[in-house]
Amino acid sequence: MKNYDAIIIGFGKAGKTLAADLANHGNKVALIEQSKYMYGGTCINVGCLPTKSLVNSSKISQYKQFKTFEQKSQFYKEAIADKNKLTANLRTKNFDKLNDHPNVVIYTGKASFVSSYEVKVEMEQETIHLFGTQIFINTGSKAIIPDIEGIHDNKRVYLSDSLLDVTKLPARLSIIGGGYIGLEFASIYANFGSKVTVFQDTANFLPREDDELAAEVKQVMMEQGIVFKLGVITTSLSDNGTEAILHYKDAQSGENMQYPADAILLATGRKPNTEELNLAAARIVTTPKGAVKVDELLRTNIPNIWAMGDVVGGLQFTYVSLDDYRIVREQLLGNGERSTDKRNIPYSVFIDPAFSRVGLSEKEAKEQGFDVKVAKLSVAAIPKAQVIQEPKGMLKAVIDGKTDQILGVTLFCPESYEMINIVKIAMDAGLPYTFLKNQIFTHPTFSEALNDLFGAIQ
Repeated sequence: MKNYDAIIIGFGKAGKTLAADLANHGNKVALIEQSKYMYGGTCINVGCLPTKSLVNSSKISQYKQFKTFEQKSQFYKEAIADKNKLTANLRTKNFDKLNDHPNVVIYTGKASFVSSYEVKVEMEQETIHLFGTQIFINTGSKAIIPDIEGIHDNKRVYLSDSLLDVTKLPARLSIIGGGYIGLEFASIYANFGSKVTVFQDTANFLPREDDELAAEVKQVMMEQGIVFKLGVITTSLSDNGTEAILHYKDAQSGENMQYPADAILLATGRKPNTEELNLAAARIVTTPKGAVKVDELLRTNIPNIWAMGDVVGGLQFTYVSLDDYRIVREQLLGNGERSTDKRNIPYSVFIDPAFSRVGLSEKEAKEQGFDVKVAKLSVAAIPKAQVIQEPKGMLKAVIDGKTDQILGVTLFCPESYEMINIVKIAMDAGLPYTFLKNQIFTHPTFSEALNDLFGAIQ
């Protein structure tokens, strides 16, 4: 058995950053990753960066105005190659950075607990046991695969990560799931030239979002050519040899229907990746949904074991995982004051245009008893939108009428993923909306639209 000061299970954002930090402070660190194709974690390999590479390429595809599907398909193939080059380079850099460190040993294999201090690693050539004074779980999340007949035997059915490796552009893409991941892929593939259809079991589109903004998103995506079938239940999947067939029924009428596709994407959510860790051997407590249960300092019920990132069942963003690293680091190498008090976490969905939000929606604010003031701004009124000829979308702000504090903002416009961070900073600083209303921004930019948005508050 090999002994380490720290064992980190998972090469994701929190794990790899903590490994480097602990190693730089003289700790002997074992970093375990199940797959050689996942060095660096989900974000750089199958998540944030490869998908945003395709977002960018699909946008370029629109500018090129290809006339035939063959031309679109060739450009898509080149975009996949560019994406693969990007992820390979990032994966290599992440691996080399830690592999070259004298205090870090990387093990590629499946990890599982033997006890609260011992981890078994099953590698290709051997199985070894590691002893760790401290252990950190950073295994992320994995796709939820629904129990649908024919789903496992159909070669035209993909998860979000496996679809990223398909080099042939599907002429017809059906997506099961109308959440953020499903919509992002719908926008990407529609821009590349696929005929995209989204199937969702609930009748409400983007139910967690403001109704007015959700309706705007749906309208814009429909104008993009995306078809939505809401309130339908997928009953089975089949393949006739030349195409996949999605069998579904209307949730209200019960009418059975079918829909052909060249590829089917499962975008039915994600869950904490804990099933193969044998957490019971270490007496680690989990939540009813299978996440590792932690306190405000990300400690499990076992004193020498922490958990970080998606595996704890919180917000599934790489920047939240990075903040988890900071929380753990402060306990080990700092003053221990930082906790998981994560306020005003922004998020962006990279559809076209991008959808970003921070804080409460109008409905949520009213349900919580706030005296609400609301301001809206059409993207068509923004000079920069006219300059780049992208006038679709809407901005909306929710203000506490008693204190002038910003309760929430939703931005459906180009570059909203940058603008939303400005709003977050103002909210975290406790600044009134007038701070952004009267701020001096460069021109022409989308950020200056915050002047007009907050200027509409009465």
